[in-house]
Amino acid sequence: VQLQACGGGLVQPGGSLRLSCVASGITSDSYSIGWFRQAPGKEREGVGYTYIPGGTIWYASSVKGRFTISRDRAKNTVFLQMNSLQPEDTAIYYCATRRSPNRLILSSWFRESNYDYWGQGTQVTVSS
Repeated sequence: VQLQACGGGLVQPGGSLRLSCVASGITSDSYSIGWFRQAPGKEREGVGYTYIPGGTIWYASSVKGRFTISRDRAKNTVFLQMNSLQPEDTAIYYCATRRSPNRLILSSWFRESNYDYWGQGTQVTVSS
């Protein structure tokens, strides 16, 4: 299984970016994708989660209302649309998936230990 995250860059406060996570090698028709980020000097934190198929999409409270996850199942791609970006959103953003085809639950989707495969990360910098 390989995940490739891309789409990061430098954006001014209030701006937008769309990240993509392309998954390859997943053989199950059902799988999870989690988005995480790690800011300098901080621990990695969960940003959002989606389960394919179905409509499960969850967000961290810090990004809810500003970030939106969408999926293109035919292309095995999950997107993270980030709007109203602020300097505190500056981080390396990662996508991750897990071996198990089972959906995570709301109280645990953000735990790193639930994920087995990680993409390489893409840098997002929000600065004027």
